Amino acid sequence: MKSRRGPSRRKRPAQAPGAAGRPPTYEDLVQIVELLRSTSRFSEFRLRSGDIEVEVRRANGAAAGELSRDPAGSEVRIEPERAAPRVPHSQTDAENLPPGLVLVRAPMVGTIYRAPEPGAPPFVEPGSRVAPDTTVCIIEIMKLMNSIPAGCAGVVTHVLVKNAGAVEYGQPLIAIDPDA
Repeated sequence: MKSRRGPSRRKRPAQAPGAAGRPPTYEDLVQIVELLRSTSRFSEFRLRSGDIEVEVRRANGAAAGELSRDPAGSEVRIEPERAAPRVPHSQTDAENLPPGLVLVRAPMVGTIYRAPEPGAPPFVEPGSRVAPDTTVCIIEIMKLMNSIPAGCAGVVTHVLVKNAGAVEYGQPLIAIDPDA
């Protein structure tokens, strides 16, 4: 009598949605690396789309490095980051703020939008009163819109970013006076 085996427990790499549609672009891969850099939840990432396979792993828990093209243009590889970390302009602005303010920081890398849609008024302006769950902005990453809450009650004193600008993980976005 033959033994019957159950379903395979081996995890298979995730297939890209519409893998037969189009291969990932260089910009798609850059956004994936930025996503991996912005969180410590991932230690490994695999993507297979048609004949293209991308695998990114953290070395000793360190963040992924920069993407570059092979001289022939056929491969994309991850290289260790060589440049000194960039200090966002608003980081300097944040250092000059009065003590006691609460800074709302970017929880991820992406593009910030201060309003729910083009032409709409911003979520908050200096002088706006906010509750902990008040949306102060949206950060877009890989076509996903992420609402960013104030995190505390108070009055917005400073907006440290420009609309539709790039933000980095941990970058100060908004200053709130919780005592006002």
